[in-house]
Amino acid sequence: QVQLVESGGGLVQPGGSLRLSCAASGSIFRINTMGWYRQAPGNQRELVGAIDSGGSLNYADSVKGRFTISRDNAKSTLYLQMNSLKREDTAVYYCNIKGLDTAFRGFDSWGQGTQVTVSS
Repeated sequence: QVQLVESGGGLVQPGGSLRLSCAASGSIFRINTMGWYRQAPGNQRELVGAIDSGGSLNYADSVKGRFTISRDNAKSTLYLQMNSLKREDTAVYYCNIKGLDTAFRGFDSWGQGTQVTVSS
């Protein structure tokens, strides 16, 4: 099994910054894609951005230029640096990791979610 533990959410004022982390552990052979998603009340879960094994990044248009995704392969950890936060960024943020476990089975794991609230 692969477990993901998220941290770093909280309350921040508009224009502020937060950094989310997602640490993966368990029977991991290889991590392919790592991504962040978010879900606001009444909305569907949406992709914030993702990074593949080659380091290629893609972001939702709504966060381009404000959010930055990075990964530390040695620590199997994914980060989301969020700057210039807006009220509409308020949501529960989830990390997602896809890869192969040590039995060479594909896995698609989700973190427990962390609340980000942007409010004055």
